[in-house]
Amino acid sequence: MLMSASSDFVALCREQIALLTQGFGASLSVVYLTQELVEAPTGEAKLIPVVVYPDRAILMPGEEPTEATAPKQLDIKNILVLPQNQGKLLTAGLESPASSQESAKPEEYLLSSNQIVLPLIHEGMMMGLLVTGREDRAWNEQEQSEIQRIAQTLAIACILDQRRAWLQHQLHQQQILQEQQRDLLDNLLHQFRNPLTALRTFGKLLFKRLRTGDPNRDVATNIVRESDRLQELLLQFDQVIDLTEEDLATLSLPESDVFVEATIQKEAKPALLLPGTGEKETDCSLADLLTPLLVSAKAIAQERNLQLKAQIPRNLPLVRANVKALQEVLNNIIDNALKYTPPGGKILIQVGQEKANLLGIIISDTGPGIPPQDLAHLGERHYRGVQAQTAIPGTGLGLAIAKQLIEQMQGEIEVFSPAINSTITSPSAPGTTFIIWLREVGG
Repeated sequence: MLMSASSDFVALCREQIALLTQGFGASLSVVYLTQELVEAPTGEAKLIPVVVYPDRAILMPGEEPTEATAPKQLDIKNILVLPQNQGKLLTAGLESPASSQESAKPEEYLLSSNQIVLPLIHEGMMMGLLVTGREDRAWNEQEQSEIQRIAQTLAIACILDQRRAWLQHQLHQQQILQEQQRDLLDNLLHQFRNPLTALRTFGKLLFKRLRTGDPNRDVATNIVRESDRLQELLLQFDQVIDLTEEDLATLSLPESDVFVEATIQKEAKPALLLPGTGEKETDCSLADLLTPLLVSAKAIAQERNLQLKAQIPRNLPLVRANVKALQEVLNNIIDNALKYTPPGGKILIQVGQEKANLLGIIISDTGPGIPPQDLAHLGERHYRGVQAQTAIPGTGLGLAIAKQLIEQMQGEIEVFSPAINSTITSPSAPGTTFIIWLREVGG
C-alpha cells in the first residue's frame, strides 16, 4: 500500500522544519516518506520528499548537479545530498522493535558535523527520513538530542496518519457495501411487486368464478387476503426506500482533509444483482417468451377495466437475449402501462419492427403521458417526476432496472411521449410508447 500524507501531517512537518530553521539555524531540511511501510530490514524502499525547506533542488544518490538542479543563485555545496549508505539509515533500529532514535549511535545518523539524517521509526515500522543541515557550525550533542525528538514526533504523527488513512479506507469500503445492499434490496422488492400483483389478480378472478357455497371460495378468499397483507408490507418497505439521503447518511471524514499522495482510490462499483445476472444469453423466440407474460397482463387488464391487445406475427427472427432478464424488462414496462393507464384505456403490444439488425417490441398505452422535463431523467434510480405527486404507488426503479438489463444485452430502449401509435391514442389520452430493441440472431 502506498504511503499517504494528509494535509494535517504536512502542516506538522512544516512546523517542525520551521523549528529546525528558527531554533537551530538549519539552512536545509527535508522530510521523506518511504513509498511503502518497511517492516523488515531492506534497502529497497523508495524515498519521496513530502516537505522541503527551502523549496529548492534535491539531489538523490548518484545524480550529478545540472543547471536544472543547480539554479545560478544557489551554490552547489548548499544543495542537500542524501548519503550513498541510505539503505543502512533506512534499516537503522529495525532489528529490534524496541529501538528508537535515542539509541542510535551518532555515526549512524551524523553524515558530517553539519548534516544529520534520522530514520522515522515507530513500533518497529520504518516510515521515512528526516534530513537537516546547516553551514555555519556543527551540531552539538544537545542539538542532536532535540533533533532526534523531532524525528520521533514526526514518526508517531506519521503512523497515526497511516492509521487514519486505513480507517478512511475501511469506512469507504463499508459505504460501498451499504450502498450495494440498499440497491439490492430496492431491486428485489421491485421484482417482488409484479408476481404479487399477478397472484392477487388471479385470486380475485378465481373468487368471482366460484359459485356461492363452493368450498374453494374460502381458498380464493385466503389467497386474496394474504396477498393484500403482502401488499401492505410492501408499502412499508417502499417507505424505507423513499428515505432521503440525509436520513440514510453515513459517517464521513471532513472534506477538508486532502492527501498529498493518494493511497485510497474509490473501488469500481460491482454490477448489481439483477434478474439473470451471470446467466448466458441464448437465441430465443419473442412469441414464446411473451405468451406467459401476456396471460398475467391480460388478467390484470381485465380486473382494471383495460383493453390489452397484442400483435405478434409468425416467423419472427430469433433474438439474442438473457431470458430471465428480458422477462423482467417486459414485466416492468408492461406493469407501468397497466399502472398508469386509467380505467377504460388501451394498451397495445406489437412485435416485428426492425432497424439495423435489431428487432423491436413496442408497448404503447393511453395514459397521461410523460412531461418533457421527465423524459430526460427516465432510467435514473428513484426518479418518478410528476408521478411522485400522484396516489399511484411506485419506487422509480422499474425503468432503471429495465435500462440496465437491456444495456447488458447490448440492446436499446426508446421512449416517446406522446405515444407514436395513433390507432389507440387521442388528444385527451396522449399516452407513451416504449420500444425495446434487441439484437437479431446473426445480426
